[in-house]
Amino acid sequence: MTRIQLTTKIKASKQTVFDASRNIDIHQQSASKTNEKAIAGITSGLINLDETVTWRGKHFGFYLTHKSRITAMTFFDYFVDEMERGKFQSFRHEHFFEEENGLTTMKDKLQYETPFGIFGKVFDVLFLKRHLTKFLLERNKILKEVSEKQT
Repeated sequence: MTRIQLTTKIKASKQTVFDASRNIDIHQQSASKTNEKAIAGITSGLINLDETVTWRGKHFGFYLTHKSRITAMTFFDYFVDEMERGKFQSFRHEHFFEEENGLTTMKDKLQYETPFGIFGKVFDVLFLKRHLTKFLLERNKILKEVSEKQT
């Protein structure tokens, strides 16, 4: 199992950052480089507990779909999205939010497993982990920009 952990500091309220993080439209904006679009489930606005979204985007030259469900949510501290259908063996993304003196610390903990045995593991080491880290960093950059403009 591969783990990616990121921490982002944002000058905005925890509620603002929490809502931006589960906003489908903002995610599509941050994923524009992969032409990622919400094509089923919640396709615009805020996603909530037990709702799903299916994404379609171009990664590594292929259009892929990924269906996620929000499996846990505590306003405005925490939520989890987990893959229901897609190319991973498993995929779980935890989002944590803490606020102190108008500064929100957003933490991402992503865990996933690749299919295809040793070939999947090699692909992960050579390409996938770096790709997903870059994808999340771009997402967090946009979340920071959008959230700080609202304050």
